[in-house]
Amino acid sequence: MNKIGLIVKREYLRRVSKKSFLIITFLAPFLFAALVFVPLWLSGIKGNEAKKVAIIDATGKYAPLFQNTDEYIFINTNGNLDQYRYDQNKEIFAILNITGDLLENPNAAALYSEKQIPIGLKQEIDNILSKNLRDEKLASFNIPNLNKIIEDSKIKFDIKTVKWDTEGNEKSTSAAVASIVGMMLTLIIYMFIMFYGAMVMQGVMEEKTNRIIEVIISSVKPFDLMMGKIIGIGFVGLTQVFLWGILTTVLVSGTLLFLGGGTSPDDLMNAQMAAQNIGGAMTVQSSEMQTQIQEVINSINFTEIGVCFVLYFIGGYTLYAALFAAIGSALEQQEDTQQFMMPIIILMVFSLYAGVYSMNNPDGPLAVWCSFIPFTSPIVMMVRLPYDIPIWEILVSVGLLFATALFIIWGSSKIYRVGILMYGKKPSLKELIKWTRYK
Repeated sequence: MNKIGLIVKREYLRRVSKKSFLIITFLAPFLFAALVFVPLWLSGIKGNEAKKVAIIDATGKYAPLFQNTDEYIFINTNGNLDQYRYDQNKEIFAILNITGDLLENPNAAALYSEKQIPIGLKQEIDNILSKNLRDEKLASFNIPNLNKIIEDSKIKFDIKTVKWDTEGNEKSTSAAVASIVGMMLTLIIYMFIMFYGAMVMQGVMEEKTNRIIEVIISSVKPFDLMMGKIIGIGFVGLTQVFLWGILTTVLVSGTLLFLGGGTSPDDLMNAQMAAQNIGGAMTVQSSEMQTQIQEVINSINFTEIGVCFVLYFIGGYTLYAALFAAIGSALEQQEDTQQFMMPIIILMVFSLYAGVYSMNNPDGPLAVWCSFIPFTSPIVMMVRLPYDIPIWEILVSVGLLFATALFIIWGSSKIYRVGILMYGKKPSLKELIKWTRYK
């Protein structure tokens, strides 16, 4: 165990002290924050000049419907389409040509431009014309207040979901919250296994290629070396993910605070006056909403999910990292890894798809069976846990996962012991299985 501890320390310190680790660790949170705020910032940037849209309306009843916006200026014109088609000044960005009654012939309108029509412009024109045609169609029925009747009949219904506990107490639940929590944990485990498992394989191959392993193996058992590398790189990954979480939270919170700090005093005063005018009804609604949100959060057993996340995290990473280490020890060239990596990647991708499917049917056959298969359970169970699955399923799933992980570690250590000192030969799958039988 002392030698394993030394290998863990060596792997950990060697990797966290690299410039690449420090750069990725401290730059990634800025990228995460940028993914949140840059699209919002870019979407708020308006063009320097509003684009002109000419409307050629043969009926004369649709052109007045269009009002100028910050992005587009609508111009009612009596010109013809060819006049704008061959216009050299190119002041008009697009031409809306309406040749007849759209209620009788919806194809009597077309939007022309030399450039690709922005989806925002098309949607705005579609919405304006659709609303007008709808109102016109309703008016043709000659039923008083028909439009108001239809609007009043539009009722949005959202059924409340309630869960009973063992004592019969009621708690509000939310399938959306449960799904979000499950998928977040699933993606964390999936990305961690794929990224840091591949790092284990890469590290083994580097040492084998540089012949450093020949010196190390003279004083350390192959099993100790493999386990030290797996555990050490696992700690590296946990450190990086932990720092990413803290730095991303600080950056996002700081940016929100900075943007909020830019609010003018007039805006704050207007907001305060508006809030006072709403009265006590809004306060009651807000209080009820906060209570419902708190009930939904309390309905999820985060303690159980947290403990299970750690267990599946450790078991899943150890299982796959041992496989990656065995592959890395048996091969010398990076391009040779594809043959052995493909089954592992297929398993991981299948697990992710099974997890996504399990959100809609957490007690379905696929979800249940994948919860007991050790190669898929770390991902699928993360989706199912917020849905209060039976405790015996968790115990059986975790037991099978760790039993299989120990078996994989045993087999991988056999392959590692033989392959780490073998050069100039690309083994087949049959040979790898044969290596596990060596004593």
